[in-house]
Amino acid sequence: MKKLKKKLLWLVKKPKFILVVYILLAIIISFQEFLLSKPGDRFTHYNNFIIFRQSFLHLIQNKDLYIAHPDVQYDLFKYSPAFAVFMGAFAYLPMLAGLILWNALNAAVLWFAIKSLPVKNKIVTVSIAWFVVIELITSMQNSQSNVLMAGLLILAFCFLERRNIALATLMICLTVFIKIFGLVAFSLFLLYPEKKKFILWSALWIVLLILLPLMVVSPAQLIFLYKSWYAMLSMDYSGSWGISVMGWLHTWFHFDPPKNVITLLGIAIFCLPLLFYKRFGEEIFRNLFLSSILIWVIIFNHKAESATFIIAVCGIAIWYFMQQRTTLNFILLLLAFIFTMLSPTDLFPPVVRNSFMVPYTMKVFPCILIWLKIIWEMMVASYKPRVMPG
Repeated sequence: MKKLKKKLLWLVKKPKFILVVYILLAIIISFQEFLLSKPGDRFTHYNNFIIFRQSFLHLIQNKDLYIAHPDVQYDLFKYSPAFAVFMGAFAYLPMLAGLILWNALNAAVLWFAIKSLPVKNKIVTVSIAWFVVIELITSMQNSQSNVLMAGLLILAFCFLERRNIALATLMICLTVFIKIFGLVAFSLFLLYPEKKKFILWSALWIVLLILLPLMVVSPAQLIFLYKSWYAMLSMDYSGSWGISVMGWLHTWFHFDPPKNVITLLGIAIFCLPLLFYKRFGEEIFRNLFLSSILIWVIIFNHKAESATFIIAVCGIAIWYFMQQRTTLNFILLLLAFIFTMLSPTDLFPPVVRNSFMVPYTMKVFPCILIWLKIIWEMMVASYKPRVMPG
């Protein structure tokens, strides 16, 4: 029994084993969502993947990507024309094969990103990888792009730490052309030298990604699509509060200030640690800044939903496992585990989820507390690296 326990413990510490688990989860979840959907259903369990897949077909047919297409999908496509081009890799595959490949790609990118984090002790990265599994499952059950977004944002940081400016800026630009809130990650360049190089590479990638759809559409059609995308995003902004700071203020306090005001206040608080430029050289400061970005883009996102929180949970995991353990940090982590990660699961009875967890946006509350703690740590805390047994 002891030998079996020792062997299992050895196995769970292996990054390659975690990759196998991630990919198996992607396959199992894809089969599950596919089999739960019946032929002819207007809304399938993998509707997001259908939207992504159809975007390429609509693109090459010179259709407006940003209007309803109720004959083939439920809800709108909200990403860039460049993203639609990339989805051409999945457009002609059988539906189940494409869904499996899409979820596996998301999972593999996140695994590689976590594995690439600049830490000396592999137990730290293993702990992060295991901690985010529940939220990984939640996101993949919605066949969303959030796992990919989290992976790309973390990879941008990893490449910057290795001074690979070209790949770092490519990762950030890819996030922007998936979801516009990836723009926040450009703030990373303030922590590193070679800022001119960063700006030049960013400009190059942005131009290339803007023009990428010209491979399949005319210049006039591309201009039309960007105008339509902008119009759709403008209308989308006023539509909801989401599971965000705005939603929390609304549900807890019935306080509904303009979203722009809340966002600007969030930006101001987010930027406060940048005043402490002498700390930029500290590795833990940069780790915390990455965590701040990953959490900020969710808690200040008026469209945040349960499936997006894989991004914030990655930030929470990096924050906790990359520094010395404290009682307060553990309590905050426990709150995040219970209310952020477990609240959408069947561990909570439907009556609790529907009457308390969802109406009071409990999923976001621990993230807000942790983000404020991160801001405080970057400015005034005397933190130490996490010391863990090998």
